[in-house]
Amino acid sequence: MNKALKIVVLAKQVPDTRNVGKDAMTAEGTVNRAALPAIFNPEDLNALELALRLKEECEGSTLHILTMGPLRAADIIRDAMYRGADGGYLLSDRKFAGSDTLATSYALSSALRQIGADVIIAGRQAIDGDTAQVGPQVAEKLGLPQVTYAEQIEQVKESTLVVRRRLERGVERVECPIPAVITVNSSAPEVRPQNARLVMKYKYAMTKSEIAAAEDSLAAKMASERDYLNIVELTAADIVCDEQQLGLSGSPTKVKKIENVVFQAKEAKRLTASDEDINGLMVELIASHTLG
Repeated sequence: MNKALKIVVLAKQVPDTRNVGKDAMTAEGTVNRAALPAIFNPEDLNALELALRLKEECEGSTLHILTMGPLRAADIIRDAMYRGADGGYLLSDRKFAGSDTLATSYALSSALRQIGADVIIAGRQAIDGDTAQVGPQVAEKLGLPQVTYAEQIEQVKESTLVVRRRLERGVERVECPIPAVITVNSSAPEVRPQNARLVMKYKYAMTKSEIAAAEDSLAAKMASERDYLNIVELTAADIVCDEQQLGLSGSPTKVKKIENVVFQAKEAKRLTASDEDINGLMVELIASHTLG
């Protein structure tokens, strides 16, 4: 029997950039979050599924979500609980606002030192940034071994994990000591659906700020009285950290320019599978230096 593990999944609530329209950007060149629905970052859902399978394989293991964002980010913690997670931690504070990957990984690693974990699993990258930097930076800050591009945990041994990685030209199997950080590809198994029984059990799970906002409602009363409905809310003051390394002050990355490019229907071209159409397209792409 494998030993019980403390598993933490790093997840992010992101604007759904897969459905960008003409209203997706503001006049100032920033994302118009009001025009885009907030969703669970897709590859973080793959990470959640790997974590749930690891939890099932190692009897007695626990699985919690750690996310950083505004109060509404608690939605993805509840989503994960509906699928089998035991609870979660929400890092929420104005001092975290404007964080680039360096400041984000610093805040997450500071929280993880207090939370503790045997296995930390995250999606490879978030669709709103596409940097794939936060997971590896967290591993470096914690001094832990890391496995990137993971798509399956094939074996759990006494003190190691055997992980299959999906690379550009094939697969690779590595054995990694634990504790460790694992980042997960979209080629990993899709996340399981929400479980109706778990939805009924956790639908009133709340952070302390949500409980305060709901005041004397039945939901707030239940959440405050039952420990399993408590989503832990952490501010910058609750974690041991240097606040100068948080938010904008801890973010050396600066965006020089943002350009909103929206394709109009007149810019589209319908092609057939004929050699003539394909050759014509190749000539256009080469002439515009899109290719070559």
